[in-house]
Amino acid sequence: MTWTVRVDPQLCLASGMCAGAAPEVFALNAEHAEALQEGVEPDERILDIADACPAQAITVSDGIRVIGPRRD
Repeated sequence: MTWTVRVDPQLCLASGMCAGAAPEVFALNAEHAEALQEGVEPDERILDIADACPAQAITVSDGIRVIGPRRD
């Protein structure tokens, strides 16, 4: 199973937090961050990054439902 990672360019503030924490998954371009690959191996760190995104622009899904960012 893989997770799908997406960055909403309309919400992204280009803080670079995600690219700094997981440069193999995220990159920062001139305007916003982007996922380098849509499918990633399940990794708790990716959920932590989605949780920490200041704009809540990152979503992670398991193919059935959105699993990140996690809600309280």
